Amino acid sequence: MKKYLLFDLDGTLTDPKIGITTCVQYALHAFGIEEPDLDKLEPFIGPPLRDSFMEFYGFTAEQAEEAVAKYRERFQDTGLFENEVYDGIPEMLKTLQSKGYFLAVASSKPQVYVERILEHFDLKKYFSVVVGSELDGRRETKDQVVQETLRQLRYSDPYCNRCIYRSCYRSHRTRSRASDHHRCVCMSGRCCYG
Repeated sequence: MKKYLLFDLDGTLTDPKIGITTCVQYALHAFGIEEPDLDKLEPFIGPPLRDSFMEFYGFTAEQAEEAVAKYRERFQDTGLFENEVYDGIPEMLKTLQSKGYFLAVASSKPQVYVERILEHFDLKKYFSVVVGSELDGRRETKDQVVQETLRQLRYSDPYCNRCIYRSCYRSHRTRSRASDHHRCVCMSGRCCYG
């Protein structure tokens, strides 16, 4: 039986705190909201940004779209690389790959950014499949991302019998439970922010 391991990116493979929180800070500033304490913006790490702007700052759907556009204005060239790989991750991925595991990334971050981050840190070579959300909001929830990742894994190997998904954030683990019919076991990962 082939074994598949699905990893989230943010908070599992890399520590994205500085990049994400400073880009959220930048977006909020455009709305006249000043938040100097980056720790208070940590809840933005993990869930879809639109949801977070609405939940944490009471933005309307339209305002949340504007805030996401402002966030990406800074993120696409700067915040993207204000990120660091956790100690031991490259070695772990290399070991798992050498033991015959098929590795995949399933992130609610836009796929174009996920791929650039993995390439920047020379991690993409370890993954058979990389799936993220789309910039236009399609495939945004973790459940949709995990289902698409499993679909792609099954496409390349119809005998996908067991998958394990590692994610740091509670919202991702909860949303992923809808994929249980795919026999995807959701595990908590390295929780960096409590």
